[in-house]
Amino acid sequence: MIAQENVSLKPYNTFGVEAHTRYFADVQTLADLDTILTWYRSQPNLPLLILGGGSNLLFTQDWPGLVLKLSLLEKPVVVEVGDEVLVKSSAGENWHDFVLYTLSQGYYGLENLSLIPGSVGASPLQNIGAYGVEIKDVFQQLEALNIQTGELKVFTAQECAFGYRDSVFKNAEKGKWIVVFVTFKLSKMPAVKIEYGTIKSVLEAHNITSPTPLQVSQAVTAIRQAKLPDPKTLGSAGSFFKNPIITKAALEKLKKEHPEIPNFAVSDSHFKVPAGWLIEKGGWKGKTFGTFGVHKDQALVLVNYGGATGLEIWELAKNIMQSVSDRFSIELAAEVNVI
Repeated sequence: MIAQENVSLKPYNTFGVEAHTRYFADVQTLADLDTILTWYRSQPNLPLLILGGGSNLLFTQDWPGLVLKLSLLEKPVVVEVGDEVLVKSSAGENWHDFVLYTLSQGYYGLENLSLIPGSVGASPLQNIGAYGVEIKDVFQQLEALNIQTGELKVFTAQECAFGYRDSVFKNAEKGKWIVVFVTFKLSKMPAVKIEYGTIKSVLEAHNITSPTPLQVSQAVTAIRQAKLPDPKTLGSAGSFFKNPIITKAALEKLKKEHPEIPNFAVSDSHFKVPAGWLIEKGGWKGKTFGTFGVHKDQALVLVNYGGATGLEIWELAKNIMQSVSDRFSIELAAEVNVI
C-alpha cells in the first residue's frame, strides 16, 4: 500500500470543511495497516492522524503529515456464554449499523446508543454515551496496535480508564495506539432503560408500555433525528460541547438566579448541567453567521451551511464558551477534537 499525496479531507469529515493532508491512506486490512505503518516509521517527524468516521473532529488547518483512514471491516465474532454474549467487531464498522446488527441477532445493551455517528473503533476512545448508557457499561476489551512497535495489545476496561467522554487514549496513551477490534459484553435477556430524556414519553405516544430493545432503539433514533441534523445534508459533528459537571455549592448558587436550571446528580457532591440549556439561555440557539451557525433545534450543535472554514466554526465555539463563562461561571469544554 502506498500513501496518496495532497488529498482533500472534505469528504472525510462530517463538518464538511475543506482541509488537505500531505499524505493519506485508506486502510482496509491488517496487512495494509502493517505496510503503511512500516513506511510511516521510516519518515522522520511525520505527524499521524487516525480517522474513523470523521464525525468527532473539526479541521481548522491543513494536516502536515499522514492521515490514516481506518476502514477495517470483518465479520463480527460472537461467543455466547449462557445469557451473556461477547461480540467482537472490527474498528471500521459504522457504529449505528453495528448497533442494528446486534439487535437483529437478539443481543441487547447498545439500544440507547443508536444513531451516534462514527465508527466502532472510535467509540471507546471517547467513551460515547447517550440516554443513561456509556460504552464502559457494555465494554469487555479492545485490541490495539502500537504505532511505533507494531505490538498488538489487549486493553481491559480498567486499563482504558474510562471517564465522562474520556479514556486513557485521550490522555496518557494518546497518539500511541490504533484500535483494531472492540469486544462488547451484551445480553440475550432484554433489560431496557427508558428513564433518561424523553424516551419514555416517545414510547407512550405510540402506546408502547412494555418496550422491546428494538423499540427503544427506534425511539432513540426518532429523538436524535428530530433534534440533530443529518450530516449528509448539513455539516456538523453532533454535540460540540460536553455537559459540564459542577459542584453542589456552585449549583445552589446558580439556582438562586435560575431556579429552573436542569441538573443531574453524578455523585453526592457533583451535578451535571446540560450545556445545551446554558447555550440556549445565552441566546445562541438558532443564530446564523452566513455560512455557519448554531442549529435551530439543538443549541449543542454547530453547523456548516456550506463554505464555512473550520477556523470560523472554532471562533464561534470559543465565543459561546466565553459567553457561558461570563454569565454562569461555568467553563464549557469541546467534545469535538479540534485539529
